[in-house]
Amino acid sequence: MTTKKKWHVMPAVVSTTIMSFCGVLIETSMNVTFPTLMKQFGIDAGLIQWVTTANLLTVAISIPLSAYLIRNVSEKNLFVSSNLFFLLGVILDSIAGNFELLLAGRILQGIGTGLALPLAMHIILEHVPLEKRGFMVGVATMTTCFAPAIGPTYGGIILHHFDWNKIFLFLVPILAISFVVGIMSIPQRKIETKTGFNFGGYFFLALGLALLLVAIERFSLWLLLLSIMALLMFYFSNKKKRLISLNVFSNHRFVWFMYGALVTQAIALGISFIFPNYLQIGLHQNTVTAGLFMLPGATFVAFLAPVSGRLMDELGYFKPIVFGMTLASLGLAFLAFVLPNAGVKLLLCGDVATKIGMGLATSSLVATSLSQLEREESIDGNSVLNTLQQFSGALSTTVVSVIFGWAQKTMSNGSMVGSRISIVLILAITLIALGLVLKLKFEARS
Repeated sequence: MTTKKKWHVMPAVVSTTIMSFCGVLIETSMNVTFPTLMKQFGIDAGLIQWVTTANLLTVAISIPLSAYLIRNVSEKNLFVSSNLFFLLGVILDSIAGNFELLLAGRILQGIGTGLALPLAMHIILEHVPLEKRGFMVGVATMTTCFAPAIGPTYGGIILHHFDWNKIFLFLVPILAISFVVGIMSIPQRKIETKTGFNFGGYFFLALGLALLLVAIERFSLWLLLLSIMALLMFYFSNKKKRLISLNVFSNHRFVWFMYGALVTQAIALGISFIFPNYLQIGLHQNTVTAGLFMLPGATFVAFLAPVSGRLMDELGYFKPIVFGMTLASLGLAFLAFVLPNAGVKLLLCGDVATKIGMGLATSSLVATSLSQLEREESIDGNSVLNTLQQFSGALSTTVVSVIFGWAQKTMSNGSMVGSRISIVLILAITLIALGLVLKLKFEARS
């Protein structure tokens, strides 16, 4: 296929990931506002976390559309559509006066992000040579990861000086600029629609993912069984008329590296829920302090992402991934050990160590996992990775919030106990990811 205009890959990737940046910025800044929102709307921690979870889940169930859309819709049209969905959600939340309207806006933002995320990675896979791919994935990761660096601080300052709706309103200029840059950087192309859309398969996939998350939140065996049934229906429907090629799961190297990428997402979203709430409820800090706490570690994650990608391009995947995952594990273990008696400064040291490790590992894990696939599998692998990555974030937030809420209701020092149990759980899945990478390296040597 030919294009009338030249691709400008770097601004195209950055402008496409701006929606993810804004989505994560909103998500992490809203965590700081949760105690205020619970009072304003008269709801508990288990319900307020759906401000985050509903968005993440919408992203997760929108991304599976990408394999079909990328094959049947031009990149420029996808970019425009995702921007319109996201901007509408932001405007809606900037005027929201109740929980239901706030939730509706977050869902629209999730649709926009879900369309944009796979598009950014598709641009990298199609237009960046393999020897430079790690760095470009790092740039895309940095754009997204920079949001947690400023999100809690942004939310804390906004909440301190304005009302929480301004968190959304002040993002409109950023979205407008990124829209213009994207339009100028992504050329239009003509494509022919080759396949019909599997509506039944998509319905069962979305239903299965949604039921699974609600089953975990409510500890419901019946909902879990219904989720499994829906996902099985998707599997059989997908075999008859493909929505996503599931053959990528037969490549165990892709699966294991992907698991590591999912773990880094779970760490980021889990910790972004734990500490803003623990600092306010357990240590009685204000929203500004809770927000500033997350700034140093998340800044390291953002700026180390392209460094990690460059190291992978030059040294291979093993060193940045293993060193990063090891450091993240040590940071989490330190946090779990000192949490009962630690003040803000000691907790900050553990958080920074964990985030430095994440910064070194994340982009290398994403780039390496997709590099295990043949080119014809990359669209489906990209869709699978992005879907599960977002779902792992939603799952992490749900599990951590359930543990946090349960501990608060049953124990006098519940915020500390809930935070500690959550950190230990995150540490366990991180150690599993590290073990899988070491096993893959051993296999390669053998």
